[in-house]
Amino acid sequence: MLKLRKLYEAALEWIVIALMVALAVEVTVGVVFRTIGASLVWYDEVASILLAWLTFYGSAYAAAKRGHISCPELVALMPPGPRLAVTIAVEALVIGFFALLGVIGWQVLDVLATDTLVSLPEVPVSLVQSVVPISAALIIVAELLTLPEALAWARTERAHGATAEGAVREASH
Repeated sequence: MLKLRKLYEAALEWIVIALMVALAVEVTVGVVFRTIGASLVWYDEVASILLAWLTFYGSAYAAAKRGHISCPELVALMPPGPRLAVTIAVEALVIGFFALLGVIGWQVLDVLATDTLVSLPEVPVSLVQSVVPISAALIIVAELLTLPEALAWARTERAHGATAEGAVREASH
């Protein structure tokens, strides 16, 4: 499972890198064209889309690294029993939220099916907005892949100062 998680992390990392490079190139090209007095009509719209995609896919990458916003210090101070219960509850809430976000995001795609970008009418808005259900699914997969580590960490006797990944390494030795 750890090997699959590392492969998943690497795939998401490359997606994030590609989006960062695309955004940097697009902004640079846009600035150059604006400087020479030939502004690109689509520059601002595409830049904002790339930034949104970078944010959503970056969130999936952070979830795969268990680097999302949480309060592990508070949970780590708990005894193993309550710590495990809180960890399970938090994981269920996170997965439930992103499942709901994915379903709603998918339903929104139907509403946007006939809309196109203003500056690039050949690009459907539903393609742009597909990032919402796709990233929600990617985050759910990341949570499920890291769940064994989170549960192993929650079960440890000494969780304060330890990470979920560190607990798995300790348990495997």
